[in-house]
Amino acid sequence: MTPETLLNELWLGALTRLGGSAAIEACARQTGAFLRPRAVKTACDLLRLVLAYCLGGMGLRSTSAWAASVQLADLSNVALLKRLRNCEAWLEHLVGQLLGGELAAHGRRIRLVDGATVAKACRTARQNNGLWRIHCAFDLPAERFSFFALTDEKGGEQLDRVPVAEGDILIADRGFMHPDRLARVCEQGADIVVRAGWKGARWLDAKGKPFDLLATLTAAENAAVLDCPIWIGRKKAPPLALRLVAFRKPAAAAEISRAKAQPAPRKEKATPSSTARSPPPNGSFSLPRSKSRLGPAPRSAIFTAPAGVSRWPLNA
Repeated sequence: MTPETLLNELWLGALTRLGGSAAIEACARQTGAFLRPRAVKTACDLLRLVLAYCLGGMGLRSTSAWAASVQLADLSNVALLKRLRNCEAWLEHLVGQLLGGELAAHGRRIRLVDGATVAKACRTARQNNGLWRIHCAFDLPAERFSFFALTDEKGGEQLDRVPVAEGDILIADRGFMHPDRLARVCEQGADIVVRAGWKGARWLDAKGKPFDLLATLTAAENAAVLDCPIWIGRKKAPPLALRLVAFRKPAAAAEISRAKAQPAPRKEKATPSSTARSPPPNGSFSLPRSKSRLGPAPRSAIFTAPAGVSRWPLNA
């Protein structure tokens, strides 16, 4: 980050989006981030210091030196660290304001659900791919683990393995994409955020007919955000009502995804089939609150599709 990046119209636009200098100053004083001018003269100067340190790729000493060179503030790296430690509540408020006035969770418990594996110790188990699998849930904003379970390799990743309470928001990776188990969690009054591959489920429309996810994402190529209802088919139960949400992937990230998706070079050239279809763009999915011909929808859930070769990343 250079001085110009914090002095041009982008910086002034950021101040405007946050309510202006007076609002930023008042919020900083209310949260204790900025109480009186000393080495740092204003709350806006403090915000520039925070952004320079967090986004500029500099350490504490480099940020302090940069601030002195542009006559923003003259303080040591230790003094800067103390300033940054007082900014947590202030930055939470500013981010919540940008998200629509308050934090997205609205005070609800967010739980990150995942698993990890450890190879078994004995030689026979290792030869047979024997594993111990640890299932866990990490709660936000408490920042602590609230659930652990230990199984062998036969214990798969299951979202309903974790006890949930009404109002919880569970976030998990695509390994937890099991429609029946997602439905059980939603029936308990929780919401879910789960990544999903474009072929990871039987996608349906409101009439129960197959939903072409790839065609839908391709048709929305020029849209910044795609948001529409979708359903997941189940074997012995009505389809699970969801909402498809996809955000465009930045060009640089899209190029990286395309490079990763390229097949490894082969010794003999092969002609691809003309009917072959490439992986779809990324997307995220969440439960709608409306009713359809397939019955009432659960509370809500969000799914995100994996990185593909197109320009659609996942966002919840």
